[in-house]
Amino acid sequence: MFQYKRIAVKVGSNVLTRRDGRLDITRMSAIVDQIAELHRHGLKTVLVSSGAVASGRGEINVGKKLDTVSARQLYSAVGQAKLINRYYELFREQGITCGQVLTTKENFSSRKHYLNQKHCMEIMLENKVIPIVNENDTISVAELMFTDNDELSGLIAAMMKMDVLIILSDVDGIYDGDPELPGSSIIREVGKEHDLSRCVQSAKSSFGRGGMLTKCHIARKVADEGIAVIIANGRRNDILLDLLKKGSAVPHTRFKPSDRPASSLKKWIAHSEGFARGEIHINSGAVEALKCPKATSILMVGVVRIAGDFEKDDIVRIMNDSGEQIGVGCAAYGRSEAERLIGMRDVKPLIHYDYLYLF
Repeated sequence: MFQYKRIAVKVGSNVLTRRDGRLDITRMSAIVDQIAELHRHGLKTVLVSSGAVASGRGEINVGKKLDTVSARQLYSAVGQAKLINRYYELFREQGITCGQVLTTKENFSSRKHYLNQKHCMEIMLENKVIPIVNENDTISVAELMFTDNDELSGLIAAMMKMDVLIILSDVDGIYDGDPELPGSSIIREVGKEHDLSRCVQSAKSSFGRGGMLTKCHIARKVADEGIAVIIANGRRNDILLDLLKKGSAVPHTRFKPSDRPASSLKKWIAHSEGFARGEIHINSGAVEALKCPKATSILMVGVVRIAGDFEKDDIVRIMNDSGEQIGVGCAAYGRSEAERLIGMRDVKPLIHYDYLYLF
């Protein structure tokens, strides 16, 4: 009946909250009903849910103006408890157990922490518990926050080897023009060859931190890793059930998955760009070598400059001779030793192919 077996569902703040910032219980209940139906058909589902900050904002009145981080900490502390409690009760009515997974961007920077999270959520799924994931805004600091839960959902989908990531927003998908103007239509499918720069607006959502630009960036990255991505309207009735049926006619935009998916390790490295501690600048010959079909590592002979302070096994950015970033990788040397070996032949690669992800 359904075309996928493992799905990640991201629900945005604008889907889960009313205009006054309070939770839309009716909408939450409808989404839970749909996930419960998928659960009964044997689909393994992870829910990445926004709404904690918006929920907290609608619950309390603050007497003085707070800075951005303080406001997020306060509202999320109140709102997250309310949000997960509501989910727990709604799923329990369906005879299903859910569990809360709070995470931070820092938890994805270490391969050990990354695998620990993965193990926890796999155990939950194996025992028919639905993981509900959100950023732990109460302890996140500004420079280590996710761009928004779209970024988090992309990390989760890759980490859990999902077949599809469904991003539910308050719009039907990506339009080929201004959605408010007559004549604009939804782009049903996006491949690598499609340029969406003229179609996507940079405006952010009312309650969340993201927008369609972020969604498209994350969708492309996740699709490149072999996972289908669907952007659709979470306010439509039975949207999840309709989307997952083969030949679905419901409005949506689907990003085609790559037919050459990355390995689990490369997926982690691909999403670790935000944790990079340095830069490796390589010459044009090394760049050309990386374009060859044959697997190629970054050798010290092709390195011309190193920037930043990093240690062995840290994530670093790969830069071409024009200063443009072309990928990320895991360094086999710390900075001091790497600088000593610049230009040398017959030494261990600075970044082995298995630990290299090219954009």
